[in-house]
Amino acid sequence: MLAEFSVVPIGSGSSIGDRIAEVLALVDASGLPYKVNPMGTVVEGEWGEVFRLIRKCHAAVMKEEERAMTCITIDDRKGKPKRLDRKVRSVEKRLGKSLRK
Repeated sequence: MLAEFSVVPIGSGSSIGDRIAEVLALVDASGLPYKVNPMGTVVEGEWGEVFRLIRKCHAAVMKEEERAMTCITIDDRKGKPKRLDRKVRSVEKRLGKSLRK
């Protein structure tokens, strides 16, 4: 499955870079394939391992903050592993050109 998620601390001001860096360190250490984008992170793996990671990231933010909002979008497709890059390549093939990354 693919899951895009973001964990946003609420009430700690407009600069959240330190909390985001902590979350991304956990994602990187997880060993799961992932891609970072300006609005969140996409991870790929089995249901349990993906949600353990997201729960760990949310808990890390909550250690330092009074409130956090975690948003999760799931794309789960049977029999289609390694979709993190293949989904983009499929669209690029249909367009006949590479997209910005």
